[in-house]
Amino acid sequence: MRTFLKKLVETESPSHDKSAVDRVGRIVADECRRLGAQVEIIPNHDTGDLVLARFLPARESQPPLKPILILGHMDTVFPLGTLQTFPYREEDGRIHGPGTLDMKSGIVIALQAISAVVSNRGSFSRPITALFNSDEEIGSHTSRAQIESLARESEVVFVLEGALMDGSLKTWRKGGGSFQVKTHGRAAHAGGDHQAGRNAIEEMAHQVLAIQKLTNYEKQTTLNVGVIHGGTVSNVVPDEASIEVDVRVMQPGEWERIEAEMHKLKPVLDGTSLEITGEYNRPPMPFGEVSQAAFQKASQIAKDKLGMELKAGGTGGASDGNFVAPLGIPVLDGMGAIGEGYHSDREYIFASSLEERARLLEVLLSNW
Repeated sequence: MRTFLKKLVETESPSHDKSAVDRVGRIVADECRRLGAQVEIIPNHDTGDLVLARFLPARESQPPLKPILILGHMDTVFPLGTLQTFPYREEDGRIHGPGTLDMKSGIVIALQAISAVVSNRGSFSRPITALFNSDEEIGSHTSRAQIESLARESEVVFVLEGALMDGSLKTWRKGGGSFQVKTHGRAAHAGGDHQAGRNAIEEMAHQVLAIQKLTNYEKQTTLNVGVIHGGTVSNVVPDEASIEVDVRVMQPGEWERIEAEMHKLKPVLDGTSLEITGEYNRPPMPFGEVSQAAFQKASQIAKDKLGMELKAGGTGGASDGNFVAPLGIPVLDGMGAIGEGYHSDREYIFASSLEERARLLEVLLSNW
């Protein structure tokens, strides 16, 4: 497993580099074929191609059983060349490197568990479908339709994102979206004609404060102005500024409320104007009755077969599991490795979690 993980991590795959992600796709597809899968490469013009693998039991049950769907992604947030300053390394029981946790270890765990299941045909009665997509880190825009289509025909969906630090599965996630806000003013010489200018950055300062105040912790709704741009040089009154706003919601209707509030924003300074656009990318993944039942079933299997006590948790971060939950299909997320430092040069996994999580997934695949 470590050898395969090292190979995947050292094949860098930033989301926006199609050829780089496709290199990982070829490695994953070859491994799936080696395990006996029917592999389909789904072409993708803008980002990496998707890898769809179907593992079929030797004899189909009558009536046919719905498949289990495994979701994983091959892209990472790290640009090419990151390995030069943040190389793969194993140290003190930890494995470090770009994408180790998010989520190349998840791919390794999925394929190891599948390998164990298909090698024992007697415990392999339900088909397994695995989709490895290429753009999860940038919203899964090109793969969402495929995820939803496969989920609708599945019995349960396992998402191989990393677990929480105590090993808990991620049984709930916040939904999320974003807004882009631009302020327009009037350029002028900052020394000779200051009064004729309309400072777009000053206007944006008012808007930033108003937007941040829309956060409501009681409703589990947060807004974060995370990126800001404006101006050219210090002696020119800036005529344009822009921000990017991250929005996370948990409760139904909260996105619609925030969207309405954002579009109520008005300029504060005379002679300025606002331009507001937004996108709701992923709906919430609540821990509702369907997923609660799935977690209880998984817990019983883990206890009976491994003596393992599963724990349930959640996070404000979103994943492809967010697309599955609104369909009424049971989904269990955080089935991958245990570690921390997502999206940073501190990213690592505990090496022992590779085998532990693969064994957990194996018994769930065999006994669901």
